[in-house]
Amino acid sequence: MSQEIIELAYHVGGLLYMPAFQQDIAEKIIHKSIPYLTSVAFCLEDSVLDSALPEAEQALCRTFSRLYAEKREDFPLLFIRIRSAEHLLHIWNMLGKTAGILTGFILPKFDSYNADAYLSALQEINRDTRHPVYAMPILESRAVADMSSRRYELKLLYKKLTAVYPLILNIRTGGNDFCSLYGLRRSETENIYQISIIRDILADILNQFSGEFVVSAPVWEYFGQEKPTWISGMQKELSLDRLNGFIGKTAIHPTQLPFIWESLKVSEEDYRDACRILNWNESQKAVQKGYGGSRMNELKCHGKWARRIRILGDLYGVIPKGVLSIAL
Repeated sequence: MSQEIIELAYHVGGLLYMPAFQQDIAEKIIHKSIPYLTSVAFCLEDSVLDSALPEAEQALCRTFSRLYAEKREDFPLLFIRIRSAEHLLHIWNMLGKTAGILTGFILPKFDSYNADAYLSALQEINRDTRHPVYAMPILESRAVADMSSRRYELKLLYKKLTAVYPLILNIRTGGNDFCSLYGLRRSETENIYQISIIRDILADILNQFSGEFVVSAPVWEYFGQEKPTWISGMQKELSLDRLNGFIGKTAIHPTQLPFIWESLKVSEEDYRDACRILNWNESQKAVQKGYGGSRMNELKCHGKWARRIRILGDLYGVIPKGVLSIAL
């Protein structure tokens, strides 16, 4: 995967979900009225009743026509969450020329039962388009969650996804869907890692995919202005997301986006150490003292970490020494 695509994968950041029939989103995007918006997911799946799907599809086409007419290069990344491989091709054909502004499709409940159909549809549209159309599969089904099938399922999905690696922008995780399988739900003062069943699923997904793919953290389902206690809960979960190797997070409300953005910033010490590692000029030593003078940088161990830190710092910013991030 090229450096440009890798940076694009990191740029997804806080992915804002909304039902595809939301009427005013095109104007909000055009006028940049949603701060910290890096990517948008127009949902045609769980957030839309079956009976309302045709209406939502027409609303989506109107939104894309409005955005396409602007022909702007500073829009957030645009994704559509579809229902099936057949639905992916249907929506692609409905969009027509306006699909030129589409970044990619989100593939819900992605598992070994539908992976081949999804990826075949993805490759089909990429044979006929001038710009790459990416996919972001969501791991959220019972086949992934079930302890008896999980390891085999994840290995199989990894093999299928690496076969089309340049077209896979993110691996996404469906925390709420996993919780639903067991009748569980975290409160606004708790985090997903405190639910041991879900923590174990997420750990296995990271173990299988985070070495090669950008993996996104599950959604935080609390938001708003009137009850700010959700903020401290989200900040704690964002900190644990980052510590465990997730990059970015699904958002369901614009008030969540500033905290996701801040969580993606890096400290000055980390950024300077990352740059030193990536520009190593020692001819013999493979270790050196870090920027702060209190930790060791090791060329062989910290190279992948350094690449991640520098991309994040370049995209989201560096926190100067002595300044606390609002999200950590």
